[in-house]
Amino acid sequence: MGLAERHQHIQLLHRLTSDAASGRGRVAVLHGTGPNGKTELLDHAIVRAEELGFQVLRAVGARPERALPLGIVAQLVHGATLPGHLRREADTWLEEAAVTVTADSVPGTATVRIFDRLCRVMLELAGRAPVLIAVDDVHHADTASLHCLLHLIRRIGPLPVCVVLTDDSSSSTELPLFRSELQRQPYVSRLAVEPLAPAGVRELVAERLGAARAAALAADFHRLTGGNTLLLSSLVEDFTATGGIRPQGYGAAFAGHLERGDRVCLAVVRALAVLGPERTTAELAELAEVSEAEVGTALGTLSGSGLLADGHFRAPAARLAVLEALSRTERDRLHLAAARLLHQRGAPVPRVAAHLVETQSAPGDWAVQALREAAERALVTDQRGTAVACLELAYRCCSEETARTAVLARLLHAEWLDSPSRAARHLSGLGAAAASGRLDRSERVTLVHRLLWHGRGEEAARVLHRLRATARAPQPGQRTDLLDLEHWLAWNHPELAMENRPQATAGTAPFLGVPSRSGPLPHVTGVLSDALTRGRPDRVTDLAEQVLGDVPRARASEWGAEAALTALTVLTAADRPTDTLAWCERLVAEDVHLLPVTTRAFLAAARAEAALRLGELGTALEQARLAFVLLPAKSWGTAVGLPLGSLLLAAARTGEFEEVSRQLTQSVPDAMLESRYGVTYLYARGHCRLATGHSHAALADFMACGERMRAWGLDVPGLPAWRTGAAEAWLRLGNTDQAKKLAYEQLGRPDAARPHTRGLALRMMAAASPVKRMPQLLTEALDLFEECGDQYEQARVLADLSRAQYEAGDSRRARMLFRRARHMARLCGAEPLCEELLSAPEELGGEPPTRECGLGAGLTDAERRVAALAVRGYTNREIALKLYVTPSTVEQHLTRTYRKLGIKRRKDLPAGLGVETGASGSAA
Repeated sequence: MGLAERHQHIQLLHRLTSDAASGRGRVAVLHGTGPNGKTELLDHAIVRAEELGFQVLRAVGARPERALPLGIVAQLVHGATLPGHLRREADTWLEEAAVTVTADSVPGTATVRIFDRLCRVMLELAGRAPVLIAVDDVHHADTASLHCLLHLIRRIGPLPVCVVLTDDSSSSTELPLFRSELQRQPYVSRLAVEPLAPAGVRELVAERLGAARAAALAADFHRLTGGNTLLLSSLVEDFTATGGIRPQGYGAAFAGHLERGDRVCLAVVRALAVLGPERTTAELAELAEVSEAEVGTALGTLSGSGLLADGHFRAPAARLAVLEALSRTERDRLHLAAARLLHQRGAPVPRVAAHLVETQSAPGDWAVQALREAAERALVTDQRGTAVACLELAYRCCSEETARTAVLARLLHAEWLDSPSRAARHLSGLGAAAASGRLDRSERVTLVHRLLWHGRGEEAARVLHRLRATARAPQPGQRTDLLDLEHWLAWNHPELAMENRPQATAGTAPFLGVPSRSGPLPHVTGVLSDALTRGRPDRVTDLAEQVLGDVPRARASEWGAEAALTALTVLTAADRPTDTLAWCERLVAEDVHLLPVTTRAFLAAARAEAALRLGELGTALEQARLAFVLLPAKSWGTAVGLPLGSLLLAAARTGEFEEVSRQLTQSVPDAMLESRYGVTYLYARGHCRLATGHSHAALADFMACGERMRAWGLDVPGLPAWRTGAAEAWLRLGNTDQAKKLAYEQLGRPDAARPHTRGLALRMMAAASPVKRMPQLLTEALDLFEECGDQYEQARVLADLSRAQYEAGDSRRARMLFRRARHMARLCGAEPLCEELLSAPEELGGEPPTRECGLGAGLTDAERRVAALAVRGYTNREIALKLYVTPSTVEQHLTRTYRKLGIKRRKDLPAGLGVETGASGSAA
């Protein structure tokens, strides 16, 4: 680096060397705290002296060489070009000194005689040319060398000799009188070398990086270095190489200087690096094994030199470098000692635990307890990684089995918040603990939930059996955690709750007694689940909103995510999907990254489901995909049916059939199909199969939904209206009687008054009714879908109503409704519905037949006849009967037709093919 802000020092050095050249002995002591350019000034003085013809004798002090008597003097003598007789004389006296002189002895007569002879050797050189004696880091010189230097300095007054020493004033010298003795000499000048001011930093940075970058970086460089030239030089090199701070540059320079410096300063800085910024002077003193006064002096010295800023590291790289310079054994010793002293002083447990985690040891019950307490605090403050680290260490180091099991239960929960699949590794251990009675009741309740999440139903059933066997009958009005669990099971995993389904409580009693806040989360989850099971979501919407309002505070609770999901399900089931979306948006807008990943994934899945109910297909698709980004399918466990069902349904309605195909080929847990999430999945898969022309498979899915829901007694709002899906499948198969029967059955259900469900049933009823009845039924359905805001179903009803009016002869109204249908379909992104509308008769606003007739040019006659009947709405079986072929032959002809026309399903067949009919004869 350059010599910015050192102009006065340079001028004085020039004057002193000039005086020495004219025969007047001079001494310059360059002093200051820390590495702030003293060596650079010394080097400049050497270059200046050599230009003036000086003979230069140079030595460098080092801490390890303090034990070497006259080590500095030997460097001076052996580094000079001495005449033969002087070198022999110097060697002789140095050999005698090796026997006579010790590193820290008080000079006796013989020792002083050796000093005198050695000084004469060096001073004899001045008879030939001026001499510069340069000693860097004189504070590291051995005692004998310091005495010899004083002996020399006293004799240079009338000689052409200049002595330049660099001294770190923060270091204690081995000769207490050395500095005071120097000050007594009239020809000794002391030059203070301090850290650079901001202007000096900018000047030096400009020399290396240019004026433009210096203007931008100077302020930050001064903050990071305090004007310390050693750190500044390293920082400039770092930015030249990589554009940032490097551990091997800035950090290594910081740590390297401390290793060469004062031992007290080194011990204090190491303690500072271990304890961190929250340390107190007393803690530093105890860990560094020095007095508090020494700590204060060391911190003041290091801050004055620019290495520290008011007793703190200027950059994390400096602290890391100090720690990295320690051996692993020494670093662990310091961290463990820090943990002990902090524990003894009653410091906050997170500070104690941080040191234990660093050492990966917890010696004693106090340490394990500190780790457990720190983990709980970390969970509350959203430091879930810290909580996991504390609990893992506590689990390894805990020797008492019951406590160890409790730690494992908390570890499972801490990991489940962000990665249920990772947490699954602890389930077997907890299952064994539950079997041996080491797991308390609330932990077993939570374990049932986690086992079911991962599809381990048999293990969950065993834990549940023991819970039920040891349960006491609750008093009237008394709640128990088992009762809450039974309510939750009845809604989510009804197979396990079938024999133990809790009885309905008279009136609204299950929902009374809930405190103004939402209350204990397992309890409110049970209350909300019970309301869903009994088809009464409307009665607990206020409680659901209380739960959602508590999500930010309860985000680390074991039942927090489940309570939030159940509350959102209540709002959607109560025909309030708009409120569901609003709550989800509010929760993620506050600070989404504070929420556990599992909770965020639940919110995304709930948003997708609510968006589907509103016909916001793009939002539904986006949120369903986000749910799988946050939690991979493996982490979703049996609940995967929730986001997967929304993803399938949204993809099918938006025409993303490649996505549908890809998702349907993915395996799903068998246990999922025995939960409410399986019903959601089957319903969505049924609609995907309808959209791709597989009506029989679709019907099977819808009927499977119905069988499960009826067997479970869960044919309630909040679960899919399977009858309307089955009715649509029967219509596709040409069985209007079955379709009408299911639509009637749905309209006769207790929940038939709900707008969305009633609208779906009315649309199916209209499709299975004569043309004269269709407008009335569809008009009512349209009103209902407008009331609940479902854009997609509005578009479908408008399209059906348009065709009904057209067939009834009201072309003007039909065209108006058609335009509304097409607009609504485009608005919600329903591409397949848009394409279907394009194939409507030209009078309604569809594409003219002439645009499509030519598309059949590449088809064989047999393929054209089959396609024409398919366009007109005949089923494969009906086409086979008309053309006297097998249904398999019809399906083969349609497959080849799809390939030739570049389409994917029956609905994509051009409407113009319908006029190219050959309704009789064989297609074989």
